[in-house]
Amino acid sequence: MKVGLSTYSFLDAIEAGEMDVLDVVQWIADNGGEHMEIVPYGFSLVDNLELADKVRDKAKEVGIELSNYSIPANFVQETEEEFEAEVVRLQEHVDLLKRMDIRHMRHDVTAFTLPREKMTIEYFENSLPQIIEGSRRIADYAAQFGITTTIENHGVAVQHSDRVQRVLHAVDRPNFKTTLDIGNFMCVDENSIVGVKKNLPYASLVHFKDFYFRPFYEDPGAGKWFKTSNGNFLRGAIVGQGDIAIREIVKLIKEFGYDGNITLEFEGMEECKEACKIGMDNLRRFWKEA
Repeated sequence: MKVGLSTYSFLDAIEAGEMDVLDVVQWIADNGGEHMEIVPYGFSLVDNLELADKVRDKAKEVGIELSNYSIPANFVQETEEEFEAEVVRLQEHVDLLKRMDIRHMRHDVTAFTLPREKMTIEYFENSLPQIIEGSRRIADYAAQFGITTTIENHGVAVQHSDRVQRVLHAVDRPNFKTTLDIGNFMCVDENSIVGVKKNLPYASLVHFKDFYFRPFYEDPGAGKWFKTSNGNFLRGAIVGQGDIAIREIVKLIKEFGYDGNITLEFEGMEECKEACKIGMDNLRRFWKEA
């Protein structure tokens, strides 16, 4: 098991101009992280190859792996031309991964933000043909470079464990797996322990995050709260300090025999660097105790 961090965890500092992505690489190495996931928010690499090369070289210099690359994507398009353009766009990102020597990628399959009328099983089923075709095309393109592509339980259309499995089995490619996020099941009101138990056999990467949870009838007021698909309230927390049964999930993952990369994501209100350090320390402690 190797613990690392997502660049997304540092988005507040990046957007405030306190850090850039090269600073994040250094910080992770200095604070005991073993790998880094690139989520290009607050910076871009696909259209800035000079920076991409610097990130690749910096990671090698400090001795951490570039373990994953996560981007938004949407195969559910109105026209064939728009669908093809989206496939080509993602292939360009795959080319970037080859250049940076990254062998793992997470891409979305639908828009992350959907109106309530599309948060339905009907929308999901009607969108499946495009989701499957697009995911196959990217997986097949990436396979020639030895890259694993993944669907995450991310975005309300495919955030449920059963829907992730539906896509995985339909795409049916050996290099198409799932990035398993232990917290994101809660966004569609699925219990995290249940979601993890169901999808762990398909996981090639595990994301750890934590949330505070309040039911729909207990509005918590101001702060970085957002609503689940059924109107409950969530807010990002330091890993190990929120309401997810982190210790039990660590035990499940360890007993299953998963020994791959574990990526910590932080999206709470606390100062991000301190929150990431506490989260990594907690995660390692929980793993040792499990």
